[in-house]
Amino acid sequence: MNKIVSDLGFRSLDNIIIYENWSNFSASATSIDLPPDADLSLFKGNLNKFKIIRIDFPTFADGRGFTLAKLIRTRGFTGHLRAKGHIISDQYAMLRRSGFDDVEISQNLAERQPEAEWLFRSNWKKHYYQNRLGFKKC
Repeated sequence: MNKIVSDLGFRSLDNIIIYENWSNFSASATSIDLPPDADLSLFKGNLNKFKIIRIDFPTFADGRGFTLAKLIRTRGFTGHLRAKGHIISDQYAMLRRSGFDDVEISQNLAERQPEAEWLFRSNWKKHYYQNRLGFKKC
């Protein structure tokens, strides 16, 4: 079972969320799965119709999800933004700064990178260099 990683550590995926595919989502969709190369121009209207948007990270070396998250937040999305896939704990601070609320990882990855490694990076606000320069936090 997948784990959710947040600033508070690990938790089990406590409820089942039906994520609709981004290429043919229904008008009543409240949760959507986006690939890292999703074209946001396909979403006519407000992204805030969704309660949760989950962005896939097929590999830890694919950084397109960071850009997509920042674009979604820049367009005014105030809902829950979740990263999913092969993400390593070293990327956690950057994920949070890009606008993600949490991360969904596999049980296998959670065993290879235990909770302590993620919690070590949960102080991402404290070391936010832009804060020292007077920029507003994400």
